[in-house]
Amino acid sequence: MTKPQKTKSPRSDHETRGTEDHHQSLRLWLRMLACTNLIEAYIRSQLRVNFQTTLPRFDLMSQLERNPDGLKMGELSRRMMVTGGNVTGITDQLVAEGLVVREDNPQDRRAYIVKLTKEGRRVFREWADEHEDWIIRLFEGLGEKERDQLYALLAQLKQHVADMRPDN
Repeated sequence: MTKPQKTKSPRSDHETRGTEDHHQSLRLWLRMLACTNLIEAYIRSQLRVNFQTTLPRFDLMSQLERNPDGLKMGELSRRMMVTGGNVTGITDQLVAEGLVVREDNPQDRRAYIVKLTKEGRRVFREWADEHEDWIIRLFEGLGEKERDQLYALLAQLKQHVADMRPDN
């Protein structure tokens, strides 16, 4: 007797909100949002399983890795688009683990500069290398030509949307 084939049931995601009656632009937006959410969920899962860490911790360390002289807490909050309290909590954890340090800011006694430690740089490099591999694997479903086309099309969309912002 053969085993029954499992069929994947359709996932409920943002795209399932759209119907053929909706404008193509709305359906496209919902598809992009669904793809973004699926990719983010995969990355969150991989970070948790492989490194017992979270995406916000990865993001904070990523900001610091790109800024070796460190960043003020407020700047980290702005770049990560989260509250100062969130940044403080994540930073406290990373300080306790020896991955980042807080240093007094010589230009502003009320603010600290947060930097990766030597161990933090080593750990983040390991995480970042794996992260890049995960992203590469996620996009392997598209050929190189399709990835190039998608990249170019998204650049056009990004510019158009940026030009429409009211603060321009």
